Amino acid sequence: MIFVTLGSQKFQFDRLLQKLDELVERGVITEEITAQIGASTYLPKHYEYVRFMDREQFAATMDRCDIVVTHGGTGVIITAVKKGKKVIAVPRLAKYKEHVDDHQLQLLHQFDELQIICACYELENFETEYRDIRNKQFRPYVSNTHVIIESIEEYLGSLK
Repeated sequence: MIFVTLGSQKFQFDRLLQKLDELVERGVITEEITAQIGASTYLPKHYEYVRFMDREQFAATMDRCDIVVTHGGTGVIITAVKKGKKVIAVPRLAKYKEHVDDHQLQLLHQFDELQIICACYELENFETEYRDIRNKQFRPYVSNTHVIIESIEEYLGSLK
């Protein structure tokens, strides 16, 4: 199952939803899709969607899916890779009024360099990325939170 989640901010991501509809219509995607479309104005025709999910529904859908398709939001990407999901992330772009700037490009480049997700920078490449995702191997996500905590503890210890 594919879980499409586009965040909870006020920005639409119609072109990604439309691309998915096109791929379902053409028979490229045949598996079940569940989408959280947020503020998008485009309403999918070929797959199930809701505007927003509560935490429990979101977690249950994340647990059921194999692939997460999302925008370039850090929270969703980290949540998905921590659960061992394969992620295809597409950046929201300012030129399409999907965000105020193109910071998601920078975030996706960083995740891409870490080799923990599939970053799809151009939607015309989505079909290829989707066809290849199951055969791609990604590095497991490793949190560096402990390094930050140790640094803070060390600093606080030096104040005594």
